[in-house]
Formats: sequence, C-alpha cells, structure tokens
Amino acid sequence: MISFIKGTIEEVLLDSIIVSNNGIGYEIGFVNQDKVKIGETVKIHTYLNVREDALTLFGFLSRTDLTLFLRLISVKGIGPKGAMNMLVKTTGLRLISAIEEGDVNYLKTLPGIGPKSASQIVLDLKGKLVDATHNKYALPEALTEAISGLRNLGYKQSELNAIEKELVKNPNQTVDEYIKAGLQLLMKMK
Repeated sequence: MISFIKGTIEEVLLDSIIVSNNGIGYEIGFVNQDKVKIGETVKIHTYLNVREDALTLFGFLSRTDLTLFLRLISVKGIGPKGAMNMLVKTTGLRLISAIEEGDVNYLKTLPGIGPKSASQIVLDLKGKLVDATHNKYALPEALTEAISGLRNLGYKQSELNAIEKELVKNPNQTVDEYIKAGLQLLMKMK
C-alpha cells in the first residue's frame, strides 16, 4: 500500500496530477486542481485501487479527505471514481453535514447519486463520521477557533452544537467571520 507520496507537481491535468518523486512520475486521480501549482512540493495522501486490469492511485491533500473517500467507497454501489466525482462537486464538510443530517435531497444533487444511492449513503455512514469527542469530523481550523471563542464568551456547548451545522455550510471563512455569523445565529435562537 502506498500511504502518501511527497514530491513536486509536474503536471495538473483535468482529473489527475502527476507528482515527481525520485525520478518517477506518479499519475494520481485528484479533485483539487485549484489548490496545487506546477513546481510546488506537496504531500499527497493516497489510496491504491487494484483491479484486474489496472492499478489506480487516488490522492488527497489531507488525511481527513482520504478518510472521507474511504468511507464513501465502503458504501455499496459507490466506487472510487463515483466518490471522486462527488468530492469534485461539494466540500467534504458539506458532504459530512448532509450525511449526518440525513439530507437525501442534497446527496441526490451530486453526480451519479440517485435516490437509492443517497439513502444507502445515509444508512451506511450516518454517525460514523463523528470522532470520539462527538465533535464534527474535520471542522475547519478557523471554525474550531471561532467555536472556542464563543464558548469563552459564555455560550453553552449545547447552543454551539446547534449553530455548528449552519456554520459548517460556509467553509473557507475567517475566525472573525465565523464568530460574527455565530453570534447572529445565537441571537436568532433567543
């Protein structure tokens, strides 16, 4: 098993990248082309898919994204390419949120996912994407800091858990933006 490849990005293709490591170019199925640049040194966490007619590497910038991918392909009827197509159209956080909330309608909007597959994903994965401390799996660092800041302002954990689902839907915000949005949601609850 190849756990990760650390090397230089040689090419960024439509649905893959080529990473050079010790004179070997590895073509890796990849969905975050906008997050890498040619010539950049990266560490790509990988999954090696073995079939009778092919060995295919799928890669992710974080171990968390790889874990989500592995959970998705454990669902009956979802293969590696199907899981990658899902991850192209949504963020990992939004996908986890939809699964945990049982939002079958959202899952059906993803490529290759019909009503039966969406229901199967929720049935197989709901509750399995939560870590041992019962916090959301893979929260952005900025959101984690914002939740901590709100807790320091005196809000209860139960209140923060209630707004977390809404805040997760807006990835890539700053700590201040999350705190402002969190305060607005908390005020609406009172």
